[in-house]
Amino acid sequence: MNKAADMYYDIAIIGGACVGGTLACALAQAGLQVAVIEAREPQPVWPAGSVDLRVFAITRASERIFRSIECWDAIERGGVSPFREMRVWDASGPGAIHFDCAELGEPTLGYIIEQRVIQAALNARMEMLPTLTRLCPAELGAFELGGDAMRITLADGRVVRARLLVGADGAASRVRGMADIAVELRDYQQEAVVAVVTTEQSHQETAWQRFLPTGPLAFLPLRDGRSSIVWSTTPQQAAELCALDANEFLERLSAAFDQRLGRVIAVEERARFPLRRLHAKHYIAERLALVGDAAHVIHPLAGQGVNLGLLDAASLAEVVLDARATGRDYGLHTNLRRYERWRQGDNSAMQRAMDGFKGVFGSSAPPLRLLRNSALTLVDRLAPVKRLFASHAMGLSGDLPALARR
Repeated sequence: MNKAADMYYDIAIIGGACVGGTLACALAQAGLQVAVIEAREPQPVWPAGSVDLRVFAITRASERIFRSIECWDAIERGGVSPFREMRVWDASGPGAIHFDCAELGEPTLGYIIEQRVIQAALNARMEMLPTLTRLCPAELGAFELGGDAMRITLADGRVVRARLLVGADGAASRVRGMADIAVELRDYQQEAVVAVVTTEQSHQETAWQRFLPTGPLAFLPLRDGRSSIVWSTTPQQAAELCALDANEFLERLSAAFDQRLGRVIAVEERARFPLRRLHAKHYIAERLALVGDAAHVIHPLAGQGVNLGLLDAASLAEVVLDARATGRDYGLHTNLRRYERWRQGDNSAMQRAMDGFKGVFGSSAPPLRLLRNSALTLVDRLAPVKRLFASHAMGLSGDLPALARR
């Protein structure tokens, strides 16, 4: 890969995972010279019958983005699980709400897809694009402005020059840190326990979520009939749940889920990770932009994290391509401001909404319990309001980038 040491690119993207890979494909298929700098090659194959612990709830807007970059067919071949209904209920009262795609005139509400399936499809698409170069394994060493380009030095000494550097390198973004971009950080004092489980009854192509006093418990339908769980709770309980033997864990999980699908009868590997909110004070600097978790991290209770990142990628691609079409320098701060204004406000609003839900549903105060149960029941009965909520959550409305529109 010596070519990268003495070549100029239009765009250099640090991180080629779901968001960075999507951005790279969107730009390269429009003819831009793109370098994707990735530290590790993903695992190309995996054991038959295994399921990735990391799954994403992909909205219809994200589906359209993947279709636009010609990845969706490969993702479908890798395996997707459509969910056509969603049932949410409160453990502390009778409040419940039910969403059905048929009521919205849509074939699905969304899809549950393993992270590795999306990654494999993106990698295959990146290999097909002649103007896209993957530098892997390669790590960021340093970068500095140099005239009309960003000069990027890799850890092994190679040098890449690009008119725009994009940080798509996750919540612990080195790009963000090296650019001295401050963040607002909130520790939720919660951890998420994730696992793949088998239940006595079929998941019914339904996403299930029960709000417990310690946090939400979600059962997400997988293509092989099993379910992926995300159980948000206190760090103490998360550690306890992961330390239980399988039978004890299954009993606890069955009770927590109210046996909506019968007993939980089998569980694969369990893992836990801390939950926090992160939001970068700025998404851009001169010849630099942040996307995805490098710019924002959100509570997983609504499954919107990766979808927000994909909207970042589609929006930044649109801003870059629009500037290029009119002869403007897309790496300049003044031209990147459109991207920051577009996405920072939307992402902040979603973060506040999730914090509000967490606060209301995490409270044991009797007035709030009554309020949330009444609100769930009321919204469930008001079809226009429920349709509005569902439409926004599915990515069927709002200020969407071109790649995500119908």
